[in-house]
Amino acid sequence: MKVSVHVSLKPGVLDPQGRAVHHALEGLGFEGVADVRVGRLIEMEVADSTSDEALDEMCRKLLANMVIENYRIEKLETA
Repeated sequence: MKVSVHVSLKPGVLDPQGRAVHHALEGLGFEGVADVRVGRLIEMEVADSTSDEALDEMCRKLLANMVIENYRIEKLETA
């Protein structure tokens, strides 16, 4: 099974990378961008028998810093 884990900073946490991207977009002449937040995407292929609880535990213990980040798990359809 393919799984995507989307990790993003919690609201209120300073995002220096997002600020740099926002500044660069303005410098390139793009208007109308109010804010930029940068996160990361982790793609995994796991056994079909992997439970939701195990995926959640992977995120809490390793893939996301629970103090400053949120995560969302998405199971992808396989063709």
